[in-house]
Amino acid sequence: MRKDLSKNLENVAKLAQISSRKLAILPAEAKNAVLEDMASALLANTERILSANKKDISACKGKNKVFIDRLTLSDSRIKQMADSLLEVARLKDPAGEIIRSWEVSSGLKINKVRTPIGVVAIIYESRPNVTSDCIGLCFKAANSVILRGGSESLNSNLAIFNILNKVVLGAGLPKGTINLIDTVEHEAVDVLLKLNNYIDLVIPRGGEQLINRVVNSSRIPVIKHYKGICHVYVDEQADLNMAENICFNAKVQRPGVCNAMESMLVHRDVAARFLPGMLKIFKESQVEIRGCALTKRIAKWTKLASEKDYRSEYLDLILSVKVVDSLDSAIAHINEYGSHHSDSIVTDSHESAEKFLKEVDSACVYVNASTRFTDGNQFGMGAEIGISTDKLHARGPMALEELTTYKYTVYGSGQVRQ
Repeated sequence: MRKDLSKNLENVAKLAQISSRKLAILPAEAKNAVLEDMASALLANTERILSANKKDISACKGKNKVFIDRLTLSDSRIKQMADSLLEVARLKDPAGEIIRSWEVSSGLKINKVRTPIGVVAIIYESRPNVTSDCIGLCFKAANSVILRGGSESLNSNLAIFNILNKVVLGAGLPKGTINLIDTVEHEAVDVLLKLNNYIDLVIPRGGEQLINRVVNSSRIPVIKHYKGICHVYVDEQADLNMAENICFNAKVQRPGVCNAMESMLVHRDVAARFLPGMLKIFKESQVEIRGCALTKRIAKWTKLASEKDYRSEYLDLILSVKVVDSLDSAIAHINEYGSHHSDSIVTDSHESAEKFLKEVDSACVYVNASTRFTDGNQFGMGAEIGISTDKLHARGPMALEELTTYKYTVYGSGQVRQ
């Protein structure tokens, strides 16, 4: 490992830690003003960002359409990035919020108070909008952030970072408040993951290979999401028109994201009525279907699914389909084959809906809605750092509250313990 790389990254982390202590005492009004200026700067520099993005896209010729879609920016996507920063500015500042207060028999008055985590490192792939979203959320929650994006989006990430960092420095905030590692060397990640004296939390966003690498190498606590194997279950008491719309949206609207449906389950009693039309619509949209034996009997053109298919996150226009005998069978299948990310039931039965919500062990569980809503912005959080399939300390879309920890502040009047 190169000594200069290790030293440079250690210096970045040290600066970030120093900056985080100053950021922790910055008033909410000052943070909000910076976020608003960031949003304006993105819009004012749209052409600069798009020009950088074109370089990245050009260098990725030969990649599939889904990959290119994740990488591509446009006027509308840059506006969405700016809008997210504005929404984050409008949200309540979590830092300093009193979660709970109480008094104990000794007369001590105790507050449980939200505090910033400190320094957050985010390692991510492909999607350059992540650069803006993560900077905005970490900044509002009063954390310094160290970003390390993928080499495929380096030009886009640098353009976005430089624009936003100019706003941060222009507001008189210290260098190191936000940081982007611009080296494409893989060793950089290994170095970051050892800097536990300075970095408090690591969040990987990307494929299973990246996440496994981070988890296996990190000396720093990691919040992760592994696969996004999301299901929609069409119940025997489903409104089939509604089910058709939900399943189509969940799979086709943007297939290369982690909250897209990867597996569709259908109750046996409605399979013959629902599947022919639904599968025809998928076929017309170039979705490859890999189904169980009954699915293939209903639509002979489909491929027969393997055990592996039901455990696969395709991130593409490929869908596994299974006909199940009951709601219990659907729940058991989801808990066995899913990734505890996002799963939905389409049903008119309140009893079935409540059973599904209670028994499916996933971060986000839906009734009569597309899994595509698992998104910090769609949940009213402004944006998201990622979607955690862990159970501690964050689960589901991670935004401002999940970017804080807490401490206890204790007021006494001279008490000593007997």
